[in-house]
Amino acid sequence: MIGTVLDAILMLLLVSAIAYGVRLDRRLKAVREGQAAFAGAIAELNSAAGRAESALKTLREAGQETDLLHDRIVKARTLKQELEGLLAREGREVRTAVAAAPVAEPKRPVAPGADPASDLYGKLESLAVAPDVPGEAAERFAPVLQALAANHAAKQSLNRARRSLDEDLFAA
Repeated sequence: MIGTVLDAILMLLLVSAIAYGVRLDRRLKAVREGQAAFAGAIAELNSAAGRAESALKTLREAGQETDLLHDRIVKARTLKQELEGLLAREGREVRTAVAAAPVAEPKRPVAPGADPASDLYGKLESLAVAPDVPGEAAERFAPVLQALAANHAAKQSLNRARRSLDEDLFAA
C-alpha cells in the first residue's frame, strides 16, 4: 500500500512537472517572438541613426560653406567701400569716359526674379572694358569683378547644399 501511495504522489508530481513545462514553453515562445520584434526595431533604429549621421555631415559642410560665404561677403563689402572711394576720387573721369563710349548693347532691365548682384557684375564689367577707361582704372575693377564672381559661385554652391540637405531630411 505504501508503494501505491508513493506511486500516486510520483504521478501527481510528474503531471504537475508536465503542466509547468507546457506553461514554460508558452512563455519561452512569447519571449522569442518579442526578441525577433526587438531585433527589427534595433535594425530600424540603426538605419535612422545612419541617415541622421549623413544629414549632420551635410549640415556641417553647409555650415562651413556658409562661413566661407560670410567671409567672401565681408571681403566684397570692403572691396565695395574701396571701389566707392575710388569712384569718389576718380569717378568723374570714369563717368565721362563711360558716357562718351558707344553703348554696345542696350540696357536690360533687371527682371523681378533676377539676381541684382549679377546685374551689378555686368555693369562693372562694362565699365572696366570701356574703350576710354585708363588701364589703371580697368585694373582696379578686376579684383571687384573676381570677388563678385566668387560670391555668385558661393551662393550657388550654398543653394545646392541646402537643396541637398532638404532632400535628405524630407526623404526620411
